[in-house]
Amino acid sequence: MKVVALLTGRGNNTLKDKNILPVFGKPLLYYPAVAAKQVELISDFFVSSDDPKILTAAEQVGYKKIVRPDEFAKPDSQHVDVIDHALEEMKKVGVKPNILVVLLANTVMVKKEWVKDCVQGILDNPTLTTVAPVYREMDHHPFRAKQLNEDGLLVPFFDFSKNKISTNRQDLPASFFLCHNFWVLNLDAIDRKAGLAPWTFMGDKVKPYEVEEAFDVHTMDDIRICENWLLENNLIPNNAS
Repeated sequence: MKVVALLTGRGNNTLKDKNILPVFGKPLLYYPAVAAKQVELISDFFVSSDDPKILTAAEQVGYKKIVRPDEFAKPDSQHVDVIDHALEEMKKVGVKPNILVVLLANTVMVKKEWVKDCVQGILDNPTLTTVAPVYREMDHHPFRAKQLNEDGLLVPFFDFSKNKISTNRQDLPASFFLCHNFWVLNLDAIDRKAGLAPWTFMGDKVKPYEVEEAFDVHTMDDIRICENWLLENNLIPNNAS
């Protein structure tokens, strides 16, 4: 099965140039890009962006450019459209992936072992549609979430009239959230019509790969958190400044 990496990032962000902000002297996107480059199972590497600076930074670590149309580079653009456009561009150069590793450019929290394990998960079980990193979150459990009613008062998202829900988080079913650092998609198995909302492009057989933490960058304070994470995980490049 042909495994291809697609790094995605747009230039129009509230935090200017966040995908290429320096982290130990390297652009932010360097870290997910290099993590995937170290996975021998991946044969081809592409980057999709509307921003020449992002495209150039990714090209410097071995990613082929895909210029994203403006219609797919807006704040409300959907990732599925970015993926589909990239797949069409890959087809033009004779690359047709069976497995697509979608990497998000606005995080450093990607380890080569994670990527390899998720790809291997699909190779071992081709009936899976996606393998994706998740983190366990019990404090902000969906059962604890509230919404506003028409009177502006807090009410549950769910109907608990038939089932009593414990106030203790330890009693609640395990709750997981997607990390949004990368997803491994089995393009041969995915049926988007049966996919799990809202990320229907992942299909209906999504296997979790649990990690301790991962998040994407939105503020300069997040850059400091990224640096600490890289230090703690011994992932600082040898030629870092």
